Amino acid sequence: MKRRDFLKATAAGAAVTAGMHLGAGAAEGGLVPRRPYGKAGEQLSVIGFGGIVVKDVDQATADRVVADSVARGVNYFDVAPAYGDAEVQLGPALEPYRKDCFLACKTAERTREKAEADFARSCERLRTDYFDLYQLHAITDVEKDVDTGFQAGGVMDMILEKKKAGQIRYVGFSAHSLKAARTALDRYAFDSVLMPVNYAAFMKEGWGPQIFELAEEKGCAVLALKAMAKQRWGEGSSVTRGEFPKCWYEPMATREEAAMGLRWTLAQPVVSAVPPGSEKLYRLALDIAAESIKLSEAENVKLAALAEEADALFPVVEGDA
Repeated sequence: MKRRDFLKATAAGAAVTAGMHLGAGAAEGGLVPRRPYGKAGEQLSVIGFGGIVVKDVDQATADRVVADSVARGVNYFDVAPAYGDAEVQLGPALEPYRKDCFLACKTAERTREKAEADFARSCERLRTDYFDLYQLHAITDVEKDVDTGFQAGGVMDMILEKKKAGQIRYVGFSAHSLKAARTALDRYAFDSVLMPVNYAAFMKEGWGPQIFELAEEKGCAVLALKAMAKQRWGEGSSVTRGEFPKCWYEPMATREEAAMGLRWTLAQPVVSAVPPGSEKLYRLALDIAAESIKLSEAENVKLAALAEEADALFPVVEGDA
């Protein structure tokens, strides 16, 4: 999809998309809306809980944040072994609510043997015997990540075996590479892709519409990252890295900007958005989503101006468009 065509589609859809996928009890009483995931129509909260939120916190804090999240209607939780001790904290905190939640985990391993060890350790830490969604984590290189993962003795052997045994319900992957994502989508009927859906990357760089088009063709759901990312850290950043130590990018930290960025992402054909790994920003996302997920035309125009000024996180590189 060409950039100008995508911008037209975004502007046209901004006023109507927000009402298309709302589940029961949308933005009432502080609850976040839900949207269908998968062909079975399973409903996921439009705001997902990123495990990094509880990385490096004490158990009492993790318990509190998870309990508050469930009370706000959040049922989609995403974590990975790569997130430090997040699994260790999330397991006990989520245990009382596990049967009512959609738990997603990942592996960055590409061989069956190492991936099996990852899977077993994650199950133990998260106090579960199955995952609702299990994903190939951060596929970037076609040869190293996709080809290796799909060859005999690769991680996909393990994933498909666990799926057949009922220990994995849905299969997905996360990606920050257009080429790797396209290759993976052509290789297997994944249930979902977790990818950056960011206003500046889409508007300024044209990064992302290609995957939406292919995902729709393949019947693959899209889960969003980087909805509240503003740009790369720089000298002109409006906030400091010390304020958001878990963010490798400058976040949209004001309520106005965060609301515009999040609503723009949720105006796209996504199921859910996972905010930055900061409790402050995560709670802000919950408040915004409970208030309204409708993007106005005025907000869309403001975002287009911000996009032109931003040092976008995901520029399209040669051979990746």
